[in-house]
Amino acid sequence: MTDHNPIIVALDVESAAEARTLVTRIGPQVNLYKVGLELFTAAGMDFVRELTGLGKDVFLDLKYYDISETVKRAVAQVARSGVRFLTVHANAAVMRAAVEGRGASPLKLLGVTVLTSFDQQDLTDFGYQRRVPELVELLARKAMESRMDGVVVSPLEARSARAVTGPNAILVTPGVRSPGAAKGDQKRVATPADAIRDGADYVVIGRQITRSADPASTVRQILDEIRPELVETASRL
Repeated sequence: MTDHNPIIVALDVESAAEARTLVTRIGPQVNLYKVGLELFTAAGMDFVRELTGLGKDVFLDLKYYDISETVKRAVAQVARSGVRFLTVHANAAVMRAAVEGRGASPLKLLGVTVLTSFDQQDLTDFGYQRRVPELVELLARKAMESRMDGVVVSPLEARSARAVTGPNAILVTPGVRSPGAAKGDQKRVATPADAIRDGADYVVIGRQITRSADPASTVRQILDEIRPELVETASRL
């Protein structure tokens, strides 16, 4: 068996009060929470520090993308906050600046490849000639060259991204849903078990848990679904 809990609960809610209630209801079932743009805009670093003060780990999903100096200085601020994971877009200059800003802190930096809400038509609209899997692999390779700690990929590209990054990189997969759960605005999705089997270290799950009548019970259900894959993965390490 393994004690690793790969679930990151996405606190995509309107206020700190709403997020606080969810964290309380979930209790010890989860220790890692995503704070994204909506909650960060509403509650800022004060709520991030509140979470870390409760002993929770924070996945700060702000997807930085700016000029190098701005990224470097912003990451340096996050590095002093006790956040565990921070996302930046997987652009080489942005990632190099993030690594410089992180310095010697334990902050883990993750490069965002292709958003799970994008499909091939979206890439065509942006002018990209590559297929989605090819672009994800290219960006994952750039992330490793830039000395990032890992990447964020859809579960559909987890296997190929793992082949590029090697076994030590951190792979985080949004866009996961249990069988039968609604996709929402995601296009490239799979089940949590599929994602773990294909190489993901962590799965980001929001509405399936946060809109559940019993969030803690839903977390337990998802852990039961993925436990066989966790055991199999641990046996291969």
